[in-house]
Amino acid sequence: MNQATFYKWRSKYGGADVFMVKRLKELESENTQFKRMYIESELKLQIAKDALAKKF
Repeated sequence: MNQATFYKWRSKYGGADVFMVKRLKELESENTQFKRMYIESELKLQIAKDALAKKF
């Protein structure tokens, strides 16, 4: 392991116990899923707006 990697990891997770690290990873994963869902819904909304604009 590289020293920079170790210090970056230690600064991020230094005071955390195993439960906190697992929970953080779960929340990051959930956040990624929510972001993906939001982007998909915005894309669908934009497609619908474009379709309506072309219709009239």
